[in-house]
Amino acid sequence: MNRGALDKSKVFLLRLYDGNVDDIAAGIDLLLDRSGLRGIASIGETVAVKMHFGESKETGHVKPRFVRRIVSWLQREGMRPFLTDTNTLYRGTRGDSVAHLRAAAEHGFTFAAVGAPIIIADGLRGTNEHRVAIGRTHIKEASLGAELVKADSILSLAHFKGHELSGFGGAIKNLGMGGASRTGKLEQHSTTRPYVRSTCIACGICLPWCPADAITVGEIAVIDEEKCIGCAECVAVCPERAVSIRWDESADIFQMKMVEYLSAFAALKRGRIGYINFITEVHPLCDCYGAGKVPIVPDIGVVASLDPVAIDQASYDLVNEAPVARDAGLSDVYKQGGDKFRDLHPAVDSAIQLRYAEELGLGTRDYQLIEIAESARSSAG
Repeated sequence: MNRGALDKSKVFLLRLYDGNVDDIAAGIDLLLDRSGLRGIASIGETVAVKMHFGESKETGHVKPRFVRRIVSWLQREGMRPFLTDTNTLYRGTRGDSVAHLRAAAEHGFTFAAVGAPIIIADGLRGTNEHRVAIGRTHIKEASLGAELVKADSILSLAHFKGHELSGFGGAIKNLGMGGASRTGKLEQHSTTRPYVRSTCIACGICLPWCPADAITVGEIAVIDEEKCIGCAECVAVCPERAVSIRWDESADIFQMKMVEYLSAFAALKRGRIGYINFITEVHPLCDCYGAGKVPIVPDIGVVASLDPVAIDQASYDLVNEAPVARDAGLSDVYKQGGDKFRDLHPAVDSAIQLRYAEELGLGTRDYQLIEIAESARSSAG
């Protein structure tokens, strides 16, 4: 059913005043109380809090002290939350669960700090997956992180920011891309299979890890594209980083695939997913990049909703309505109220993900923004 024909979706905003992030700590409980998120799970049920723990020296991720407040609220409601993410397809500090957990701990995501365990949703090397037939235009069968599927409910906890392929990344990307297994990420990013570069030393380490027996080793390793199933296991295990991905999917198709993956989660969970976007440190690029990024707007606040389309549309609008941050790197001709994300990434129409998600019935772009910041400040005082 297309929700665009229904009433406006509610998006609740905890707005910051003068960039004071302490407003988040003061008001997060009230935001959660009013947002309807307690309805995603019952007492005793598990809630997978899907988030991004941040790459090395990256600062935009949601901070542990705020995650702790969200975890505590869920626990007071009788739910059993755990923090989770899936391993990355690219070579970074989160390419397997051992490195991923280390990166999370280095950014302060320990049990003592946040009050909940971390379970990497797609296992040690990104192959612990649940496949679900969805029969969409671009994705026929989605490969999802297994522990996200096994959880009773999901709470998407996203950092809203720009993105070089999708224009921006928010709730849709956090779960649609971030909830996919290694196979699913490859399927969304590329129309081709991994390939071996000339730096290969023919060590053969990749051979036993290939589930399709698609690799042979001579002077260098060679991948048989007819046999290759696209799991990208070879990318994960190569000690020389000689196996690469062709990042060749167009921005339009990339966004549509991402939305179709979100539709897989929506079909499985049916009303058991909630969404929170932190519109703080809004960087021009994905959080998968490290240091050196400058926010494009002053910190705005936190939004919550049961509708992934509405919350991303509201976040998108709030950023575009905000003044440009000093040293943001936007063009001199940029005017407040225009499309900052198109200004940053001119070749990418980031509204595609919003339009397509609405078309698939995942939510509506027509929303009612409900501010609770004044009440939060009063209760904090």
